[in-house]
Amino acid sequence: MDAAIALLCEGGWQAVTTRGVAERADTNAGLIHYHFGGLPGLHAAIIRRAGELVINPLVAELLDAADEWAALAAVHRLLPETTGDERTARLAAELLAGATRDPALGEVLRDQLREARTQLAGRIRQLRPGWSPERATGVATLVAALIDGLMLHYMIDHELPVGEALTGVADLLRNGKD
Repeated sequence: MDAAIALLCEGGWQAVTTRGVAERADTNAGLIHYHFGGLPGLHAAIIRRAGELVINPLVAELLDAADEWAALAAVHRLLPETTGDERTARLAAELLAGATRDPALGEVLRDQLREARTQLAGRIRQLRPGWSPERATGVATLVAALIDGLMLHYMIDHELPVGEALTGVADLLRNGKD
């Protein structure tokens, strides 16, 4: 998987062939076909692993946050780190590219994103026990979309006023408490 992820970062999906991965991993292409069931299985495993590398660290930080203020601070801290890391930014871009071009890869990424939103909704329900499951799910969806949008914009424009955007979110949190 390390060899495949490296190839994905370097050359995109077109660079990820069983032969290329075998050469990079110093193994036999037949073993890759056997283990993954061919190129589609290899690509599914790659998108799953790339998704873990991009999504899981952010979700873990949010799940570990003591409250919404700590979560907001984590997003503020992690956004430049995550998008400033060329490897992670490239993986994120290739995740989207692969998921939009190949429906099978799209299903894998969709399931990972659903799981992340489910985990966030569970944490929100812990922090806000009076909220309905639907409300927590809706807020988790908005949080995920906010992070995705900020990451995408920041990857393209490193002068994005992230601090101002997150200050706006903090204002909404302060004024919207109930």
